[in-house]
Amino acid sequence: MKGIYAGCPMRITHVFPRGAKRLARIPKLSRETTVRLRWFDYYHKTKNAALTCRYFGISRKTFYKWKKRYNRWDLTTLETRSRAPRRRRKRMIPFEKELRIKALRKKYIRYGKEKLKVLYEKIYSDKVTCWQIQKTIEKYNLYYHPVRNEKLRKRRKLSQKKKRVTELKNKIITGFFFQVDTISLFRSGLKRYIFTAIDKTSKLAFSRMYKGATSFNARDFPYRLIYLVNTKIKIIQTDNGSEFAKLFEEACTKLKIPHYFSRVKTPKDNAINERFNRTLKEEFIQLGNFTPDPLLFNQRLTEWLIEYDFNRPHQSLDYLSPIEYLNNYQKVLPMSPSSTWG
Repeated sequence: MKGIYAGCPMRITHVFPRGAKRLARIPKLSRETTVRLRWFDYYHKTKNAALTCRYFGISRKTFYKWKKRYNRWDLTTLETRSRAPRRRRKRMIPFEKELRIKALRKKYIRYGKEKLKVLYEKIYSDKVTCWQIQKTIEKYNLYYHPVRNEKLRKRRKLSQKKKRVTELKNKIITGFFFQVDTISLFRSGLKRYIFTAIDKTSKLAFSRMYKGATSFNARDFPYRLIYLVNTKIKIIQTDNGSEFAKLFEEACTKLKIPHYFSRVKTPKDNAINERFNRTLKEEFIQLGNFTPDPLLFNQRLTEWLIEYDFNRPHQSLDYLSPIEYLNNYQKVLPMSPSSTWG
């Protein structure tokens, strides 16, 4: 028996046992479902469940679980089902209690839910939870600054729509995938910021100092990266800092570079760049190369980056330099070192 699965976006032709043929027009199936379909193609061919389990490296319990669900006339039965509860708990706050909380909150508009809880129980001799108070406040928008609070809620909502780097898990990325970060330096009463970037695969790196960590300065950085590699950048990954919003985001959009964010308080999402930041500090800044003058510092930094990208052996690259790795394995050569000046 044969089946056509992988990479088929619109339809799957599935040949059923005993010569029965039918064209199953279904939505695009997930990767897990196409793998399960192969199990049953192999099973119908061999008529041996134990052999099928050994061949695909699955347990019999798993096989029989999906065999019980499998319907040859409806291949979507092999899709993973949602584990969300069918019956969700509904909010149950008595109307009378809501009115009391509402009146109390209006009278003490600056009190938090814990203080309101104490007052409620004193006044009404009735039990109330902080959760009930919070949900009543949200329902009737009982805030001291309702307009400002609404803006804050909208901002939080927008932040949830960020493309997270976890979406790229198990995806093959061909091309430059730069992790970008910021180093803050405080010397002689002055603050300076170094934007750093490193390609995940080749370890090709670039950095530049700016006087401020603003999106106005940050938007300059992706243009310099494009000029450095002289080709399209597939992905830029940053943390959730404000410098990587607004104008930086607009620059990425204009350059058609997908911008992904690390998870909050998860430095391991940006581990390669964090390691490069440490190298930059140990092998360049701590050796007396710091100066608060961005022009002079960037000239020195460029010389060090030429050494880093062209000559420095990298253990993760089998002791090749990033440029040697690109030439040997990817056949991609960045722009000349002079491209990083300015």
